[in-house]
Amino acid sequence: MAQSRSPGSPAHRWVLATLGLAELLVLLETTIVNVALGDAARALRFSPADRQWLVTAYLLAFGSLLPLGGRLSDLFGRRRLLVVGLAGFAGASVLGGLAGSFAVLLVARVAQGVFAALVAPAGLAALTTSFALARDRSRAVTLYGVLGASAAALGLLLGGALTQWATWRWCLDAGAVLAGVALVGVLLVLEDSRGPRGRLDVVGAALSAGGLVGVVFGLSHATNASWVAPATILPLVGGGGLLALFLAREARARDPLVPLRVLAGRTRGASFLALGLAGTALFAIYLLLAYYLEGTLGFSPLEAGFAFAPLVGAVIFSATFASFRLMHTTGPKPLVPVGLVLAALGVVLFTRLDATSGYLTKVAPGLFLVGLGLGLVVAPAVAGATGRVERRDAGAASALVVAFQQIGASLGTALLSTVAATVSSRALVANPADASGAALHGYNVALWWAAAIFAAGAVATYALMEGGPAPEPAA
Repeated sequence: MAQSRSPGSPAHRWVLATLGLAELLVLLETTIVNVALGDAARALRFSPADRQWLVTAYLLAFGSLLPLGGRLSDLFGRRRLLVVGLAGFAGASVLGGLAGSFAVLLVARVAQGVFAALVAPAGLAALTTSFALARDRSRAVTLYGVLGASAAALGLLLGGALTQWATWRWCLDAGAVLAGVALVGVLLVLEDSRGPRGRLDVVGAALSAGGLVGVVFGLSHATNASWVAPATILPLVGGGGLLALFLAREARARDPLVPLRVLAGRTRGASFLALGLAGTALFAIYLLLAYYLEGTLGFSPLEAGFAFAPLVGAVIFSATFASFRLMHTTGPKPLVPVGLVLAALGVVLFTRLDATSGYLTKVAPGLFLVGLGLGLVVAPAVAGATGRVERRDAGAASALVVAFQQIGASLGTALLSTVAATVSSRALVANPADASGAALHGYNVALWWAAAIFAAGAVATYALMEGGPAPEPAA
């Protein structure tokens, strides 16, 4: 049964804070170590080429095991999965913080990803099923929307602060501290919930994990090599084939790992699409703007992290406004399409950046506009993706929410980084004396692509989504 708590009660606030911290933890890890990789490489004496593996290892394990983590939370309970996942994540973080070699650090990052794949869907499923009152569920969905849209910026900020003021090892130790606090909260305040007993589809789990590993690995390799390299094409083709087999099996399985019914419905399908497209453009924007702020404007990693504050503030404002004032009246449509349009307009402002652009006059307005847009997208899209989902499928639906965001982020980073690098290389060949101008030209073209992705998402979601109040979870 859902837990019925009065709005604003201490129990309500503690559950929300605990689950919010658990979700923030796994999302932070996608970027928090990025700033620390240079210091870690010097301390452990590994090559620059090995740095990307520490990012890819986490994404591979996390993204590939999300469907399995979601199904396990439905079968064995959200609380149980959160306890196992948070305890394992804390142990993996301690191991990484103590690592004396690249191999140990790599193992720790893989382990973090494995346990994050248990925490993320279980935490989101608990967020969307633990509250009986619509207002309380709105708070939960708003919290996830804020975290989902701003966690990358918060990770860059926290990673920069820890690296500058402490040591790179604290970028991993911080994960242990946050996981420990969240674990205590789960044990003290969260009641267990799960769907009816069923069987685990082991073959389906293997197919989905293998397929997602191939796709994420191929996209990650494209970021550092090229789209035509065999190490990019073969994993993408192989992973796509395994995912096709997985979907065919799920359509016939008695106890599917990801019931295809969670994808049914125009609003739900459009919500998953919106989350994927937002992830595609958003993470590339973080990456390209970080390059611009540090490489062109000369910001330190810590200053670059603080520079994203207007985006985070705007996300908080618009997500809260959308969830409490609009979503129960209008539903995800028209909020999601309008949000994508606002985000596209904000990115268009970035395409006018040059070597002399001022942060307050040129960068901050675009960040604020993108943040306003994303706040209207993520929280309503999560509500649309998880609305009217049967309680037994809450974990699977939550896993798909996170998976669409993660795959979108991997795709966007690979695609738009390749666009920026290709355009910059051609510009540099045409004018070898202007390396800075060539880099800026590459950023601008890639950002136009990001704006086009947001705009296409606005058109698609407006066409697909049904009007009406926000859907409520099924009993």
